[in-house]
Parts: sequence; structure tokens; C-alpha cells
Amino acid sequence: MAERPLQEAGGSNDIAVEVLDHTVAVRPTGEIDIETAASLRFALFEALAHASSARPVAVDCSRLTFCDSSALNALLAARRAAHESGTVIRLAAPNLQLQRLLEVTGALPLFPVDRCPPAAGRGPWGGRA
Repeated sequence: MAERPLQEAGGSNDIAVEVLDHTVAVRPTGEIDIETAASLRFALFEALAHASSARPVAVDCSRLTFCDSSALNALLAARRAAHESGTVIRLAAPNLQLQRLLEVTGALPLFPVDRCPPAAGRGPWGGRA
């Protein structure tokens, strides 16, 4: 299946959601904070509508520069919904700041982490090594 954009949230923090062969990619950019976390939450739940146990959600964190507790809240809410529906939320290429936030809050073990972001034509987990 070819990469297919589903939606992009409006505003300065566009978050693309794309259905790929083996994953649904969520691609936030810039800062996710109290002002932009609602866009992330919307994108994550849009992605979950197209996800399954065979097609999990992968959040491409490679273009994020900052995430605060509001972003973490959105990720945790989506993770709970994913778990209830039999799928997972994966984090791809998280930066050191996001990794530290997940470590400090004890949330790191809740998310499988991939080194590379998902891309069309790659393996099911975005080139996980």
C-alpha cells in the first residue's frame, strides 16, 4: 500500500497522519506543549482509527524539538486507547529531551522505541534494528 496522508492539523504545528503498509505514521514537528498538545492528541486518535494489531501507530519524533507534560499526556491517553483496541503506539527516533521526559516520569517502558522513523517501503517498524 502506498503512503497516503489522512489529515493535517491546522495551525503552526501541522501533524500529518499517514497509512503505510505496516504502520500508521504520526509525524509531529517542532514543539508540542500545552498550546499544541490537542493537535497531537487529535492526530494520535485519528491514527488509531486506522491501526490494528498488524498495523500499529508509529510516532515519528525525528522532527520534534520539545515535548512537555501535555504531549506526554496525549501519548499516554493514546497508548491506553491503543492497548484497549489491541494495538500499540511506538516512538520512532525520539530526541534526548523526550527520552529524558519518558525516563523521569517512568513512562519509557510503556512505549517501544525505534531508531528510525517509519517510511514507505521499509520494514514494519520503520527500520528497527
